[in-house]
Amino acid sequence: MKWRGSLVTGLAIAAAAPLHAQVQVRLADSVRATYSELHDGLKMGSASADTVARVMGLSNPAALWRTSGQALAGKVPWNDGLLALTRLAELQKPAYADSADQLMQRIMDGGVKGPPGIDPGDLIEPLRAVVLQVERAKVGDAAMRARILDAVPGGKYGLADAWTLGRLGGGTSDTLMTLFSTAPDENLKVRYLTLLSFSDDPVATPFLAAIYESPDSAGIPPRAATRASDALLWIGTKQSLEALAAARDIARQRGIYDAATLSRGGYTFLENDSSAVISRTGRWLTDWIGTLKAWP
Repeated sequence: MKWRGSLVTGLAIAAAAPLHAQVQVRLADSVRATYSELHDGLKMGSASADTVARVMGLSNPAALWRTSGQALAGKVPWNDGLLALTRLAELQKPAYADSADQLMQRIMDGGVKGPPGIDPGDLIEPLRAVVLQVERAKVGDAAMRARILDAVPGGKYGLADAWTLGRLGGGTSDTLMTLFSTAPDENLKVRYLTLLSFSDDPVATPFLAAIYESPDSAGIPPRAATRASDALLWIGTKQSLEALAAARDIARQRGIYDAATLSRGGYTFLENDSSAVISRTGRWLTDWIGTLKAWP
């Protein structure tokens, strides 16, 4: 499973102040589209959105840690535990970094069992994020960014690193765009593009749209362009969605994704990519473009 980004409450009481978290979910934002990789078509007012609001509205680290333990014991839905650890990571509480590290080690040693059909290993990256966020608070964004990026060529990084990188300021998106452009091979380019997709910084919008329009010119295989599409959805502004729609039209006219090898499940690449918009955001791209306020 892929754990990433920003959670926002679905309760009216908190709608004006979106909350952020590791699992990539967003609701109740007037200038960004809803987005979720944890849910299918997450929408305001749904039971899932209310659950997100409840868990992500917690500011008591003990309650969040307790929720993660209840999820491991099968007493609450598994997703609640993932959300709780994500929120705990955002809070950057030093006392829980040690607890997270200890539980992570127990899971890796095979000493923790999850509910039936659930792999407790799914908690490793959210637990690592708790540890990394505390370290980030100690060393600062620049040092954390350098450490994570140093590990990329050797592939010695995980989803928690990617999520943390996506939350760092100081021109992180600009750095990733430069690294992508200068990377010597397509595998490394795809890594940097994937890392860039964890950031919601609108500065990357034109860069990502250009990649989607012409992945071959960007030096990546066409199928990897879904990362650029997903990144534009995660940025989620009116402008980024307009850029995605325009890039998709250009790619369609040029036949960039017409190869039968890019089709899946009886649908073309672009048809599947359009379907992903509904799954991630709950609405068509044109609907969001028509209703979102412009990014400041």
